[in-house]
Amino acid sequence: MMMVELSSVASASLPVAELTEHLRLSSGFADDGSQDVILEGHLRAALSAIEARIGKAIYRRQFLWRLSHWHSSSEQALPIAPVQQIDSIRVISVNGTETLVPVESYGLRRDDHRPAVVSVGRSLPNPTHNGSLEIEMEAGFAIDWHGVPADLRQAVLLQAAAFYEGTDLETGGVPCGVSLLIEPYRSVRLRGVSQ
Repeated sequence: MMMVELSSVASASLPVAELTEHLRLSSGFADDGSQDVILEGHLRAALSAIEARIGKAIYRRQFLWRLSHWHSSSEQALPIAPVQQIDSIRVISVNGTETLVPVESYGLRRDDHRPAVVSVGRSLPNPTHNGSLEIEMEAGFAIDWHGVPADLRQAVLLQAAAFYEGTDLETGGVPCGVSLLIEPYRSVRLRGVSQ
């Protein structure tokens, strides 16, 4: 199984001004614009770190998930949330022939933690031996910064500031405030299965 990000967050969508203001309040940061590229890098790193911890996309964008088979013929949990839509599902044979799965044969079960592809009718189509499946989907909370939940916005700013200031990096830890803010977004694992 492998997930690929097909589109990335546009630089104009990143809250560089908000991070500048946040740093100015905490450390006397001067804003002459010379740090914008560095701040953008820290924001991207903070987004990536938080998304990895919560298993959710903060900004809405396109993803491609490749897998060898369904875990169940009736439904398949998706590895990221919140999924806004499934754009396509393709069954790929061992020789590379692609077959588009008809949209009417599957649906999206929306869930804040574990969305899933569900079969409509008999079952989800399986690939032949050594074949694969590809699911293209759009996932994420919002298309712009102001649509992101407020607690996640604050967590991103705190994490980006920690990266900028070099704090909590020796231990690989996450600042306490970030951990508290992202906790409601983390999936609960029961008996090795995310719920």
